[in-house]
Amino acid sequence: MNKTNEISLKELILIIKDWISFLLKKWFLFIISILVGASIGFLYSKFKAPSFTATTTFVLESGEAGGGGGLAQYAGIASMVGVDLGGSGGGIFQGDNLLELYKSRKMIQAALLASSDSDKNHLLIDLLLMENGKLNRWEKQNSDLVNIEFHLIKQKNSLLQRKKDSVLMEAVADINNKYLSVSKPDKKLSIIKVDVTSKNEVFSKEFNNALVKKVNDFYVQTKTKKSLNNIAILQHKTDSVRSVMNGNISTAAVILDATPNLNPTRQAQRLVPTQRSQFSAETNKAILGQLVQNLELSKMALLKEAPLIEEIDSPIYPLKIERVGALKGIVFGAALSSLFMFFLLVIYRIYKTALN
Repeated sequence: MNKTNEISLKELILIIKDWISFLLKKWFLFIISILVGASIGFLYSKFKAPSFTATTTFVLESGEAGGGGGLAQYAGIASMVGVDLGGSGGGIFQGDNLLELYKSRKMIQAALLASSDSDKNHLLIDLLLMENGKLNRWEKQNSDLVNIEFHLIKQKNSLLQRKKDSVLMEAVADINNKYLSVSKPDKKLSIIKVDVTSKNEVFSKEFNNALVKKVNDFYVQTKTKKSLNNIAILQHKTDSVRSVMNGNISTAAVILDATPNLNPTRQAQRLVPTQRSQFSAETNKAILGQLVQNLELSKMALLKEAPLIEEIDSPIYPLKIERVGALKGIVFGAALSSLFMFFLLVIYRIYKTALN
């Protein structure tokens, strides 16, 4: 180093050669570390349990956001009876909202509490607890958590109910962090990919199927909920008006039958109730026509608004297996251990130089 605290190119080359010479003298340590790391990597690849990945891909078409066009002209008519024809739910679950719905506690918990297709006596939460070893750990510890009956909405006591909720919350967090992956392979497309990876092949497949079904059903119900409510209201009003109209028609006929030989001077006994019933029937007939028209328009709006969800690929046995190969484990272990030894030697020499 010169007086200006600058290093020349020659001095830099000498320092690098000195470091290389120092490291080459420790070649036996590198050999030992490589052998140890390769052995650890080989054992890791042999004893690590394989993972099974269940994948579902489906395409989503949201449907038309509004009735538009021909339906718009009837909106005023429908509003007269306090009914909206629907079609205004276009902003729900668009973009990444649907992806986040898959990761929500409500959807994951509903899927975990579904029955296993392979064993109706167990829920998917039971398979998860067996897969991650928690059930065996509870049994060894004689924990009262083994007494939780997940198929019951309410447990036998409040303390057990609280523990059940705690276990479910922890299971949901584990699913999000370790098991579940939801993505869109291409941002420009409406294809969604759902992956579930675990060490239990049955759990991976059945939980994937249950989660996709729960989320897609909830999505369709939510998208069409407003239109379905409108249709139910219109149907109730239509049935009520039709019933009243039929009653008026029947009333007019009954009055005529009750006065077969009416005294000409007593015409009011027949004409007044008959005309009143006929007027009421005509009025209800006009209202019924508008209600039926609005009902059919609402059903058309529902058909346009209902989203289309079509599965492209669904998981089938045998699932995709992911395991660490022996060669990969050896190379990775050797590289990691040699890199660790390199940094260890560098730190050791810097420390010795500082002391000297």
